[in-house]
Amino acid sequence: MKKVLIIGAGAMGAAFSFPLLDNNNKVTLTEPYNAKLLNKLLNKKKFHPSLKITLPKKLLIRRFSSQLLIEKWDLIVVAVSSVGIELVKKYLKNLNKQTYLLILTKGLKFDRKTKKIITMSEQLDLRNKKLNISVLKGPCLAKELARKIKSYTVIANKNIRIARQIGKLVSAKYYKTEYSSDVRGIEFSSAIKNIYSMVIGSGEGNNTSSALFRKSFDEMEYLIQHFKGKKETVRGLAGLGDLYVSAVGGRNSKMGEYLGKGFSFKNAKNKFMTNDTVEGADLAYEIAPYILNKINKKKIPLMTTLLNAITKNKKLKINY
Repeated sequence: MKKVLIIGAGAMGAAFSFPLLDNNNKVTLTEPYNAKLLNKLLNKKKFHPSLKITLPKKLLIRRFSSQLLIEKWDLIVVAVSSVGIELVKKYLKNLNKQTYLLILTKGLKFDRKTKKIITMSEQLDLRNKKLNISVLKGPCLAKELARKIKSYTVIANKNIRIARQIGKLVSAKYYKTEYSSDVRGIEFSSAIKNIYSMVIGSGEGNNTSSALFRKSFDEMEYLIQHFKGKKETVRGLAGLGDLYVSAVGGRNSKMGEYLGKGFSFKNAKNKFMTNDTVEGADLAYEIAPYILNKINKKKIPLMTTLLNAITKNKKLKINY
């Protein structure tokens, strides 16, 4: 039995507790930002409002504090939003490097000091270089995982042995894990697919969207190699697999549908998706300063068009 802490009680953080508990681990769930959610989960019923499911009785739920992180953990899972990574980083800076860290958070950040785009694991470990970080990405919807519908994911660490050790803690009959040493490629693939799922969602019909899917794949391969990842990573779960799930349904493809109908981003957001977080749009604002100035636009016409539409609040016009 291993002792595991999950930081972030949102849908994915809570759902991730299921395979961990089914592997007889002692699992604690905490939430550093959303006090309202945490108070609901501290109720004896443990009903999760986003997952629409009661969490396991064996799951321990505790309030977040610096003291909580001082305790000895075999694995700490980071499942906060991309915005929350910076705060978590402050609490983890003195963590024993023997403790395994697993990042579920998807996203990228434009580091204005270095003028480069960095991944979530790089942001968490920036200037530290001591934390033992793995990342987990792939086409896994939280609601399906919580209901134990068969899902597949990939765990990446430069030391593949560590990735496999973590896999033993989380793998279940309904939750299959693959492994990779291409951490950068995995993280970039899982992030930029949110932008391309908007592009695909903007298609006039299935015929158009299928062509956009194909062209999106080409651009993803180019971008992953530009950012020093491996081309073949795009063909795996964090690339094509995750792109498929996002394209066939979800907030990013839904926003893409509105953009395809001629709405500007802000108009569509205010009119149809006021309370929804559109991860692809947030990412577009974050990486546009680099992508639009540093990369050959002829190589990534779909990405370029989408970034301009979002950041300049213009109508999306894709030349099919």
